[in-house]
Amino acid sequence: MDGMDLEMVEQVARLDEWVAEGDVVVLSGAGLSTDSGIPDYRGPSGSARRGSPMTYQTFTGDPVARRRYWARSHLGWRTIGDARPNDGHRAVARLQERGLLGGVITQNVDGLHQAAGARDVVELHGNLSRVVCLGCGAGSGRDELEERLSAANPGFAAVAATVNPDGDVELDDAEVAGFTVVDCLACGGVLKPDVVYFGETVPPERVSRSFALVAGARTLLVLGSSLTVMSGRRFVLRAVRDGIRVAIVNRGMTRGEPYADLVIDAPLGVILPNLAPLTV
Repeated sequence: MDGMDLEMVEQVARLDEWVAEGDVVVLSGAGLSTDSGIPDYRGPSGSARRGSPMTYQTFTGDPVARRRYWARSHLGWRTIGDARPNDGHRAVARLQERGLLGGVITQNVDGLHQAAGARDVVELHGNLSRVVCLGCGAGSGRDELEERLSAANPGFAAVAATVNPDGDVELDDAEVAGFTVVDCLACGGVLKPDVVYFGETVPPERVSRSFALVAGARTLLVLGSSLTVMSGRRFVLRAVRDGIRVAIVNRGMTRGEPYADLVIDAPLGVILPNLAPLTV
C-alpha cells in the first residue's frame, strides 16, 4: 500500500475485513467524483460552494433567476456530461458485482455510479441527465435540451471559470442577459433539471428505500461526503441507532465522525482499490 503510513494501513485492513463480510451499503457524496473532474462542495477541491445554490422557490418564481440558472447550467453541463467514472466509482461497482454490497445510495447528481456499472442506485437528489416539465410532468433527456438551448443561443460565448457539483457555474449577469430559455415541447411549461433543489424535499420513496437498505446492512460505508446536510447524515444517525457500524472514507472533516466506528482521511482513489476483495 504505497504512500500509506502504518496507521492508515491498519485502518484499510480493518475496513477490508468489514467489506469482505458483505452486506455493505454505500452512501456516496461529491468527494467520490472529484477524480472525475467535478469539484466537491467542502473538500480539498471545493472548500465551500461557490455562490448561493438555486432554490426551488426562486427557480419557479423568478423568470430572471431561472434564465440565469439555465445559462450557467448550460455551460456547466459540458463538465458534468463529459465526466467519466474514476477508480472509486469502478471499485464500488466491482464490490456490487461480487455480492458484497447491499445497496448504493448517492447524494450526487452526476450518474457516474451507473456509468461505472453499478445497478439500482438510489439517487437521493436526482440526476442532471434528466429534465422534467413542471407543467405536464413530461420527462426528457438533458442532451436533447442542450441541443435546443444551443440552437436558441447561437451567439452565447460565455466561459465558465468554476463548476459546482450540481452543474452550476459562476457568470456575471451581463453574460446571461440575452440568454434564451426554452420551454416544454409538449405543453409550453417550465422545464427543470430532475434534481432536488434547496427548498425541495427528497421524494419520500427514495428516503424510505434508503432507510430500508441501511436497516439491512452490516456496515454503512460513507464515501466522499462531509455529511453536512441532513439528507445524508440521517442515514448515519439511523445506522448508529440500530447498532450498525459506520465507516467513513473522506478527505477532511465530516459531521459523521462522532458516530463512526472507523474514519479514514485519505483520497478515495487511493483507498478503495487497495481493498483486498477488489483484487482479481
